[in-house]
Amino acid sequence: MSDFDFDLFTIGAGSAGVRASRMAAAAGARVAVAEERDLGGTCVNVGCIPKKLFVYAAHFREEFEDAAGFGWSVGERRFDWSTLLSNKDREIARLNGVYAKLLDDAGATRIEGRARLLDPHTVVVGERRFTADTILIATGGWPSLPEVEGIEHAISSNEAFHLSELPRRAIIVGGGYIAVEFAGIFHGLGVDVTQLYRGPLFLRGFDDDVRTGLAREMRKKGIDLRFDSNVKRIAKRDGRIVAELAEGGSVEADLILYATGRHPLTLDLGLEEAGVELNPKGAIVVDEFSRTSVDHIWALGDVTDRINLTPVAIAEAMAFVKTVYGGAPTSPDHEDVASAVFSQPPIGAVGLTEAEARERYGEIDVYRSQFRPLKHTLSGRDEQTLMKLIVDRASDRVVGCHMVGPDAGEIIQGVAIALKCRATKAQFDATIGIHPTAAEEFVTMREPVG
Repeated sequence: MSDFDFDLFTIGAGSAGVRASRMAAAAGARVAVAEERDLGGTCVNVGCIPKKLFVYAAHFREEFEDAAGFGWSVGERRFDWSTLLSNKDREIARLNGVYAKLLDDAGATRIEGRARLLDPHTVVVGERRFTADTILIATGGWPSLPEVEGIEHAISSNEAFHLSELPRRAIIVGGGYIAVEFAGIFHGLGVDVTQLYRGPLFLRGFDDDVRTGLAREMRKKGIDLRFDSNVKRIAKRDGRIVAELAEGGSVEADLILYATGRHPLTLDLGLEEAGVELNPKGAIVVDEFSRTSVDHIWALGDVTDRINLTPVAIAEAMAFVKTVYGGAPTSPDHEDVASAVFSQPPIGAVGLTEAEARERYGEIDVYRSQFRPLKHTLSGRDEQTLMKLIVDRASDRVVGCHMVGPDAGEIIQGVAIALKCRATKAQFDATIGIHPTAAEEFVTMREPVG
């Protein structure tokens, strides 16, 4: 029997922390997991799950409008924000219960409260002290707000899930996926939305055709999308938010939401005192197996700032358990990770962008298709779907796949398997499509663009 209280002490019960803790406990380890907020972390409470529920709610506006083209007469309609909020809260509470049961059934000890390291093997939670052979840091990330005069009048995405009432007008500041998604959510729920981004084009890191295509579609819907726009000062006048812009002029609204980045939650965890190395952004530095600079301290998920996605955090957790408790050293695979942005219309992507592929391979072929979805031939809506394949010319391997359009995330998940298996364009071509679907376009694009 070890002299320590626990074999593993996990700080943070988000996606990575819960998976690692319960799988380690199932493997026979004595495990404790401490969490100061709600179980499930960002994803369950103020991220993926409530956001997707809000996206579903926002879609109904266009669905009601599109119904007429198919012979449906939709009567008077009204949206009630409080109903959506209470139903969302009930589902999040249910998921918190599920996470608690998973940990309890696995035999892990749940500890409520903020944990920090006292020394390399000791964790303090309030007045209690615990020792552990292995310590895992999985505290996730938190929204960052810039130093702008009047920033106290702004909210982050965290607060957006708990607004007492829906604003009539909203300003979204930021150009990442969170900003884009909330612009679509608020617009779909009837809010007059202005989105401001300091750069020339939002969604940096995504394929350029995807970025320009989504911007075009968002503007068609009536979102006031402004690039090269910086907020100089925020003021509150007569109950209204006034955002003064560096380029001149101002925008008025009832609410201003900043989605300008997130930072790893490493402050005041005792990491420096324990000898754990942090990078300049405050993220924990780890090796290929997720081990920190201290041999028995590990870190997973957003706190390491590698690929900040829930499925990646879970994969890192599984690799950790195999390495530490399964006798099979395993490094998480961060190659060809598919992702989706639940914008309106949504984005799905896996593999390299066109620019990245040109830099890596030089000679590439690009296949691109843009078309009006079948549904909108009757709805009358002017919305275009974009699909794109990027192929390494030398090997014929498909190295990138990108889409803007309905069900993009669902479609790209299947294509991601093909990319992971290193499928060639010839194999895509040999696959018979399902007709009529948008997805069949990925196996019927024959001629590369110039």
